[in-house]
Amino acid sequence: MPLQIVITILTGYLLGSIPSAYIATRLKKGIDIREVGGGNMGALNVMHQVGTMIGYVVWLADVAKGSLAVLIAQWLNLPLPWVFAAGLAAVIGHNWPIFLRFRGGKGAATIMGIFLTLVPAEFGISFVIIAVIVFVTSNPALGLAIGLTCLPLIIKLLNNPDTTFFFSIILIAFLFTRYLVDGLKRSRAGVNVTKGLIINKEYYWWQSKKR
Repeated sequence: MPLQIVITILTGYLLGSIPSAYIATRLKKGIDIREVGGGNMGALNVMHQVGTMIGYVVWLADVAKGSLAVLIAQWLNLPLPWVFAAGLAAVIGHNWPIFLRFRGGKGAATIMGIFLTLVPAEFGISFVIIAVIVFVTSNPALGLAIGLTCLPLIIKLLNNPDTTFFFSIILIAFLFTRYLVDGLKRSRAGVNVTKGLIINKEYYWWQSKKR
């Protein structure tokens, strides 16, 4: 069991470290996604800087990283806390990837993949909330903030274990902290990439650039 745990957590970290956004942007445009746009190594920045379809491919790849980390732990019949640890390792890998000198993204899509596997029905409700808000406002950040904030409550209301409820709070708090820290850094550097607190008028709801 200890060896399985170590292998599972290491595998989760290595899965998370796969820099999907970086690879896609390098192959498509020969640029470093961390040096353009909002600077985040994530699907949304790829959509803005490279293209909508490529962005969705990156999003699916990042979701898969979180899902696979959890699925591997479940397949090995590890106790639930170690399943959580495997998912968390994937998020840590995405944020601090060994393949890119520990400079990665924030992990929103990877966190979504974790909950897609752990609590698919509850995540489905949260995802509908996210999708509706993004469709109306063209503001993915707002959609993620509201939809993911609702997720722990949904998990609690549908009678999941308390450990799952607390794990969801920890992961979402981690994600929001990463966004807050990044925002503070940009503010101090005099960089402002905010396009609207509620309505994002620069992009369509599918987040491609206006021509």
